[in-house]
Amino acid sequence: MGAQPNGAAVIFVHGAGYLHNVGNFFKESYAREYMFNQFLAKHGYVVLDIDYRASAGYGRDWRTAIYRFMGGRDLQDHVDASRWLTKTYNVPPNRIGPYGGSYGGFITLMALFTAPDYFGAGAGLRSVTDWAHYNEGYTAAILNRPQDDTLAYHRSSPIYYAEGLRAPLLLAHGMIDTNVMYQDIVRLEERLIELGKKDWYLASYPVEDHGFTRPASWTDEYTRIFGLFESSIGRPGGPVKR
Repeated sequence: MGAQPNGAAVIFVHGAGYLHNVGNFFKESYAREYMFNQFLAKHGYVVLDIDYRASAGYGRDWRTAIYRFMGGRDLQDHVDASRWLTKTYNVPPNRIGPYGGSYGGFITLMALFTAPDYFGAGAGLRSVTDWAHYNEGYTAAILNRPQDDTLAYHRSSPIYYAEGLRAPLLLAHGMIDTNVMYQDIVRLEERLIELGKKDWYLASYPVEDHGFTRPASWTDEYTRIFGLFESSIGRPGGPVKR
């Protein structure tokens, strides 16, 4: 017997940006996320997982659509997904919440900061907040180099759009992350404080790197994500935008 729908939806955003994540398979690298998505579904959430623009397996034009603008066409795919959920399942936009780690966290931040009309809450995990602070070997192929293309880095980095936050937001980050440095999330934290934003909080994990390894950390993180959704989009009427 299926779960009773609760009128809300969650969009899981895969990491790396270039993965192929949707298929008739169980991806070992996302075992915990798949289990959590099943958990959400059993609690009445519609759960959507999409291969957004730049994901692998769809050809050159799809892969290169984010050139000089990460958080542009790839984010628009998630906005379109929100619209589809509203049209197909009658889920109001303020009861739709994205979550994801790394690139998924980045998209979550861009969604809540730049497209607040389509999302009601979100959880950004080990999120990139400023691409100028990330690995040049990754970013240079997409955004060029920061000193050569300041426009590409500015319009692609969530930290410059934090004033757009209107919905509940959970940030989670390992303090010894060697991929997306912890200072990234601290800089965003300070920006949110300066802007006077209230409905957000940061969960820091002192002994975790980019990919969590300790069961206690995974349990804590997913408990917080579920609690966020239950207290916001999971409620009839959804959260009040601030």
